[in-house]
Amino acid sequence: MRNPPLSLYVHIPWCVQKCPYCDFNSHGVKSTIPEKEYIQHLLDDLAVDARLVGERPVETIFIGGGTPSLFSEQGIADLLKGIRQRVNLTHNAEITMEANPGTMESARFDGYVEAGVNRLSVGVQSFQTQHLKILGRIHDSEQAKRAISIAQGASLASFNLDLMHGLPEQSIDNALTDLATGIELAPPHLSWYQLTIEPNTPFYSKPPTLPDDDILWDIQAKGHALLKQHGYHQYEISAYSQPGKQCQHNLNYWRFGDYLGIGCGAHGKITQAEQGIIERTVKVKHPRGYMDLARPYLDRVNRVTQDDLAFEFFMNRFRLTEPCPVEDFAALTGTRLSDQQAAELDKACEQELLTMSDSQWQVTPKGHRYLNSLLSALV
Repeated sequence: MRNPPLSLYVHIPWCVQKCPYCDFNSHGVKSTIPEKEYIQHLLDDLAVDARLVGERPVETIFIGGGTPSLFSEQGIADLLKGIRQRVNLTHNAEITMEANPGTMESARFDGYVEAGVNRLSVGVQSFQTQHLKILGRIHDSEQAKRAISIAQGASLASFNLDLMHGLPEQSIDNALTDLATGIELAPPHLSWYQLTIEPNTPFYSKPPTLPDDDILWDIQAKGHALLKQHGYHQYEISAYSQPGKQCQHNLNYWRFGDYLGIGCGAHGKITQAEQGIIERTVKVKHPRGYMDLARPYLDRVNRVTQDDLAFEFFMNRFRLTEPCPVEDFAALTGTRLSDQQAAELDKACEQELLTMSDSQWQVTPKGHRYLNSLLSALV
């Protein structure tokens, strides 16, 4: 068993308003955000977690939310300075920050770059007014385009444009028009994913009318062809990039890497190779509880069981279009395939969901289409 590469996830939970499809741990702003206080708690949280990993280098940072771009440029600079003081951050670390395309947030982009952010992920979701309203977004199409233009002009190593499809009452033409608009703006990376209805959201309690499965499949197939035509390589189910512009932070997740998670409700995964264990951590969810000095930041920690290791490994690894080295399974999980799991992988090959050699597994396009079926067989 070996320790995989290590990343850091930072959660900032506030947003202007909660979108009806969002099941992330986020809270609409009701008063002034306690920015300085929260940043200090993040750094104190990290100081505790840093003891778990010692001098292992942190190779990527992702600041997510909520809406991290509600924080000031100076706040993000203080945060990144404090992170460097507490962990062994590599000199060329990818540092991504999620940002909304609202006028206030996009005006700060240059300041975030100066603070140390070298990659932005801009949450556009759609360029069409009717869909932005349905999704509860507070920006309009022109603000979205302007934000992308500002990102292009900033001294970033890369940036991502976030788009959704399969929206309420969305036609194939609507979806492809959104995608074509995004492609025309030439982002180095484009996340293009289908809206799903999640529990504990307004969309779940009052479900909107979504396109049927045939329309969804046509959108996916035609959209994929359009992205490929314009030089975007699909390297994960919903992630496309120009050559060399993959998101390294997310790649580490999908390759079953480790990550510290700090902030409200943040999740972490830590391998202790010498002890042969993998643990998952979850921090206190609500900002009031998280910033309560009378209690620890850690809400719970669970050791990943032998029964769950294979499923968790394949659930992440099989999202990628790249082949999976067979040796990574034993090296990163410290276990072996059961006879049943090996038989299910053989069966997946017969069903053309997977190809397999002595050195690697490769999920086929058909396998990605029916990935849930493939994974459920490995439970």
